[in-house]
Amino acid sequence: KSQLSSHPLSLYFNYNTDGYEGDGTEDGKSQDGSETLPYIDESPTMSPQLCAPQGPDGEAVSPTPPEGLPPGGDIEKGLEMKKLVLSGFLASEEIYINQLEALLLPMRPLKATATTSQPVLTIQQIETIFYKIQDIFEIHKEFYDALLPSIQQWDEKVTVGHLFQKLASQLGVYKAFVDNYKVALETAEKCSQANIQFQKISEVNSFSMIQRLKKEKKKCETTRPLFSPTALLYKPIDRVTRSTLVLHDLLKHTPKDHPDFPLLQDALRISQNFLSSINEEIDPRRTAVTTPKGEARQLVKDGFLVEVSESSRKLRHVFLFTDLLLCAKMKKTAVGRHQQYECKWYIPLADLTFQTLDDSDSCPSIQVLPEHEIEEMKIKISVLKSEIQKEKKAPKGQSRVERLRKKMNEQESWLLLHSPTIPFRIHNKHGKSYLFLLSSDYERSEWRESIQKLQKKDLQACVLSSVELQVLTSSCFKLRTVHNIPVTSNKDDEETPGLYGFLHVIVHSAKGFKESANLYCTLEVDSYGYFVSKAKTRVFRDTTEPQWNEEFEIELEGSQYLRILCYEKCYDKSMLNKDDNEIVDKIMGKGQVQLDPQTVQSKNWHMDVIEMNGIKVEFSMKFTSRDLSLKRTPSKKQSGVFGVKINVVTKRERSKVPYIVRQCIEEVEKRGIDEVGIYRISGVATDIQALKLAFDTNTKDILVMLSDMDINAIAGTLKLYFRELPEPLLTDRLYPAFMEGIALSDPAAKENCMMHLLRSLPDPNLMTFLTLLEHLKRVADKEPVNKMSLHNLATVFGPTLLRPSESENTKGQHITSASDIWSHDVMAQVQVLLYYLQHPPISFAELKRNTLYFSTDV
Repeated sequence: KSQLSSHPLSLYFNYNTDGYEGDGTEDGKSQDGSETLPYIDESPTMSPQLCAPQGPDGEAVSPTPPEGLPPGGDIEKGLEMKKLVLSGFLASEEIYINQLEALLLPMRPLKATATTSQPVLTIQQIETIFYKIQDIFEIHKEFYDALLPSIQQWDEKVTVGHLFQKLASQLGVYKAFVDNYKVALETAEKCSQANIQFQKISEVNSFSMIQRLKKEKKKCETTRPLFSPTALLYKPIDRVTRSTLVLHDLLKHTPKDHPDFPLLQDALRISQNFLSSINEEIDPRRTAVTTPKGEARQLVKDGFLVEVSESSRKLRHVFLFTDLLLCAKMKKTAVGRHQQYECKWYIPLADLTFQTLDDSDSCPSIQVLPEHEIEEMKIKISVLKSEIQKEKKAPKGQSRVERLRKKMNEQESWLLLHSPTIPFRIHNKHGKSYLFLLSSDYERSEWRESIQKLQKKDLQACVLSSVELQVLTSSCFKLRTVHNIPVTSNKDDEETPGLYGFLHVIVHSAKGFKESANLYCTLEVDSYGYFVSKAKTRVFRDTTEPQWNEEFEIELEGSQYLRILCYEKCYDKSMLNKDDNEIVDKIMGKGQVQLDPQTVQSKNWHMDVIEMNGIKVEFSMKFTSRDLSLKRTPSKKQSGVFGVKINVVTKRERSKVPYIVRQCIEEVEKRGIDEVGIYRISGVATDIQALKLAFDTNTKDILVMLSDMDINAIAGTLKLYFRELPEPLLTDRLYPAFMEGIALSDPAAKENCMMHLLRSLPDPNLMTFLTLLEHLKRVADKEPVNKMSLHNLATVFGPTLLRPSESENTKGQHITSASDIWSHDVMAQVQVLLYYLQHPPISFAELKRNTLYFSTDV
């Protein structure tokens, strides 16, 4: 994330806690005078009270800690720093309350005249301009009055977390204020221009406030213009950012065992998610560029997209302006020269459409790489990450680090270019079509909505001259808001690498739908710079308040965000929407939350609500690190099948392959082999637990349950069985030998070694492994339909079937993080399983002829 000093907010927010006046842009206007709603900054940085002023170049000057408070000091010093943060925040809170009071002062005389024969403003105008200000004032006055005694009687036992938690819980009032912000600003400015009495009432009351503050010895500048509603209306937006930044600092200086810590964490989580939801809904900051004709054209959105051009993929930087869409590529420049863009094409928004004029128009074919090539590139990137971390700790390793970074940048860029598969087609009215590929339905919806919103205005088709086009393209470098392609190698080492492990998510319910519909949700997480769909709820039919209450387990690979999309399922083919020549369901809402490690990494569930276009989806989540989630613990359990040694189960059942394995495989092959993402898409956790209990208790209704259960839950049950074995299917004892065998370069030697190791397995392990191999091969044969290649399946099952024991994992290894574990272990585990899938140890036909093998009786 960008630092506060370079964030777009620096144009709008004045963080000087002493005065009331802005810097000339606090009235919410862009450079060309158009009204805008500023982004709310979410960047974690030091609280404004501890920040030094900006330097002459606009960059933030590094703050110096007060004397006697060295950074990283003991608990006592930490509490002193916490008090300092709180004292500074309390002082700014007092100023904020005074600002709100100044904003409210004109409201009283205005309301008094509203009921007379000569009203200054109508009641509706007054309620619009001062909407929710009174509520916000009361919330902060109550907060201030409760916080003040705590600071005055400060000691290590003082708790303030509950106050911040309550403040965060009332952010719904700010949401209402933000939704009304633009209308309030427009109304206030129109009234000021058209009504001299309104101006006078505002100025008189502002002057009275200044005089009162002077008497109270509050610092303010009288040389600046007097207060006005338009000058102060931005203050509540600013305040949300400030309180969130202060929460970051309070957590830094609060011991984890202090009662305040979990409360402050919860308040921060609520505030961050609120800010994210607001930023999803408000218009981006618009940056203006003036054409040679003097027209103002503003940048609304930009980003890197993959374009299919001349049957090949090209990475483009796409710029959406208020009247046109411009597709550019970065020109190669000499070292030290400024980067420049070259325009590839542009479409005036007045000419842009999402539907072809002629349905017979042929669309360019989309070349999709085999899944195993994508997965292999991920593994290579993971290995490079580990090598970079290793070299950074080694003496004189910096030069090698730079070479590795360059190589990783190339591989990550390749991945971003080849992984997107979701088509986004646009056309102009002259018959020309363009095709982009995106990784997420979320992104496609964002681009479509942004364009359609602009098209609602009265747009005129424009034709740019070569000079105008050159000026516009040259301005793109300065105007852009997305500066680099989203690869890890572009980030600072200090930036969070994301989470590795398993995210458990329960999608509870949703509200806010105006009409009954067939509703479901999908979950996406980011991985390697792009987003992937990981789970899907059931369709809740004909309702305005769906109650899913479904739990999912989602694997994270350096993930930092969770996205939730809510869809309306359409069963009537005549009513289906055609989008980009695909039949798709309608997106009702979408939202995103940040996976903050401080908040998510807890044994407890965290419940939250995400707002999306008026719809509220309630969900809970918790995170388990990869090493903990795959850790196998010895079990003395003898009953049931989960967590019980495989030889104990097969001996009890008098079978060569456990009953649970045979039944799950049979059901998947009966009705799930054509299911897209089978074994990759997460099943509902409650269904999986119900099946686990049924198999453990040997219920007679197990076959009925299997036939009625969602197929992804059955696939998830099979994966869970192998994961919970006390020992991996390919055994702890043989793990080092499998790792050495797969590393052999001579094909003949590798085959001899791998077949010998397979024959070394105990009979139940061997027969179960062969049964699974046969099944996975049949699933992979349906890859054109289910999108599950051999490599994809090996990626899912490899780490589950083959895993180092605890002693092996700690013996002489330099692994230091969860991402390193992924790099070193999983790459080899996937390769072992993939080898056997590609080189079946014995004929599957011969395996089928072995009747004893499939018999439940010996």
